[in-house]
Amino acid sequence: MTDPELTADQDHGTGVWPLIRAERAALAADLADLSDERWTTPSLCSGLSVREVLAHLTASASLNAVRWMAGVIRCRFDFDKQVAMRLAEQLGITPGETLERFRRIIPSTTKPPLPAIAMLGETIVHAEDIRRPLGIRHDYPIEAVTRVAEYYRGSDLVVLAKGRIDGLRLVADDGPFTTGTGPLVSGPTLALIMATTGRAPYCDDLEGDGVELLQGRCQAA
Repeated sequence: MTDPELTADQDHGTGVWPLIRAERAALAADLADLSDERWTTPSLCSGLSVREVLAHLTASASLNAVRWMAGVIRCRFDFDKQVAMRLAEQLGITPGETLERFRRIIPSTTKPPLPAIAMLGETIVHAEDIRRPLGIRHDYPIEAVTRVAEYYRGSDLVVLAKGRIDGLRLVADDGPFTTGTGPLVSGPTLALIMATTGRAPYCDDLEGDGVELLQGRCQAA
């Protein structure tokens, strides 16, 4: 039986890689004219600036399974330490260099041992970790955010997501995504994704009896 995720990885024409490349390119364009001072803006990732989050995205797209495992062993299975080490490798000397390194990985299909859909999720979530603090708005294709929402509803692989929405009913008001049973949380698919992955500010974009519970779970993360 064919693994559907492997098929998506191999078929770049109909899989998720075109969506990943498009979102990387859009983020690079949004950051092209950012002043040096704004690159130090705190992101939605605790303790990281928007520049550091971009370097993390570059690092993720530069690590194949072998290099990822080598880093894990080098860091003695301290995954946070590996993330910090790889981020530092891609940061560069100046914000301009950070952005240029990110531009180079736009077409990359290199990835750690994760499904390609997880890479799309990381691209979208971290792009919003950067954009929201900078006040940059971006319209994501509903296909892309729906596929990511469908992935996170059943996975805690990269980030706690499935567990965070347990006992809640999520309903998108701009697309077909819906999942779960319990108190209602409704709103844009993007806001549902971001809240599912622990970004409390996006709860302000949601409605329903379950929002307060979800927000509390985000803040406890």
